[in-house]
Amino acid sequence: MHFQCGPHTLDLSRPCVMGIVNVTPDSFSDGGRYAAAEAAIAHGLRLVAEGADILDIGGESTRPGAAPVALEEELRRVLPVIEGLAGQAGVPISIDTYKPEVMRAALKAGADIGNDINALQAPGALEAVAGSAAGVCLMHMQGTPGTMQQNPQYHDVVGEVVQFLRARLAAAQEYGIAPTRVLFDPGFGFGKTRAHNLALMRELETLCALGRPLLVGVSRKSVLGQITGNDVDARLYASLSAAVIAAMKGAKILRVHDVKATVDALKVVAAVNA
Repeated sequence: MHFQCGPHTLDLSRPCVMGIVNVTPDSFSDGGRYAAAEAAIAHGLRLVAEGADILDIGGESTRPGAAPVALEEELRRVLPVIEGLAGQAGVPISIDTYKPEVMRAALKAGADIGNDINALQAPGALEAVAGSAAGVCLMHMQGTPGTMQQNPQYHDVVGEVVQFLRARLAAAQEYGIAPTRVLFDPGFGFGKTRAHNLALMRELETLCALGRPLLVGVSRKSVLGQITGNDVDARLYASLSAAVIAAMKGAKILRVHDVKATVDALKVVAAVNA
């Protein structure tokens, strides 16, 4: 299986790693650490050196309860980082945003993937990507970051996520976005309880059977804290366990904070799967 994103074609015959670069003062894990463009660029290059196959740049925290960031501020945060990394990282650059204006500007600045927690549902989002050769990641979320963890409810979480992702793929195709340019993300932690997250992980093969590469992002998330009792800075081992389980169940891309440790763990997965 391959994923086409701009000039890049990712071979997903082995699990790949997407390294997280948060250019924000308030992200749940490393907020503020890389808020300056120079620090974020250096961090991104360090993640590539550790084995990251993709870099995901975000300028607005989407943790539960997060307040929205103004368009101009998000652009100010992410564009210098994308421009700084696009010429020297050597791997695809992803922009983590749900704003069509940010997505369009980021793609122009050198990003190769639009990673949208809102699955290109905002007015103009499909058009922002369709006019490019960029890849897209379509994620499921119930509610908004500000409200999503206020008693999320599902009749059948796996079935509803499957139905949603199929519908968003069809919408993307209507705008000329080829399936080879599409990733799916079930949205762990985005409008899901511990039980919902675990149900999705248990039945990950069902999501993989949709035919598009599955991206899983569970790194350091609160569900791991609920299971282990550990604070966010002490969730490395739990994050590695989740990444390995996801890869063994068919996930093709793991979105993580701890790149080197995850790369090493996934080498073992790849060796076993081979």
